[in-house]
Amino acid sequence: MAMAYEQGELFAEASEVEITETEFYLERYKDMILFMDDFDKFEQEMAQVAVDGESARRLSVAELHADKTANAVILNEKQKWMYERYRVYTYMIIRAFNLIRDPEVKEVMRVRFIQGHSRKETILFTRRGTAASTVDRYIEKGIKMIANSLHQMGFFEEILKRN
Repeated sequence: MAMAYEQGELFAEASEVEITETEFYLERYKDMILFMDDFDKFEQEMAQVAVDGESARRLSVAELHADKTANAVILNEKQKWMYERYRVYTYMIIRAFNLIRDPEVKEVMRVRFIQGHSRKETILFTRRGTAASTVDRYIEKGIKMIANSLHQMGFFEEILKRN
């Protein structure tokens, strides 16, 4: 079986748009993890609440009437779809994070994005005497490193699948 390869960059770099997208997804990494954990634990209950509760009353403001059961099924399917997307995104993000070789940058990125702390908390968690500007540089460098890895993994093409 012959395989065709396209010529590409050996060490591709992410574009500014991809770096911005990376920061967007890193900011939401912890939220995605929390959603997936909650979904794993309470999927059955969430589906029942959607049927019993008001969350499935109307999926859109434009609806004149609503079929609660059908809307509850749609709501549950949307949650499952989000879960699957988040699973792929978080997997790729953690793989890219694990490729960071600089231990200081990796530690700052772990505290800031993987653990989900604020910039201020990240500065407080770093080694004593590390300036806030140094932490900011580590964050900027880490985002770029992760964006480059995500670019090589095809993360941004994966995001385009959502449309």
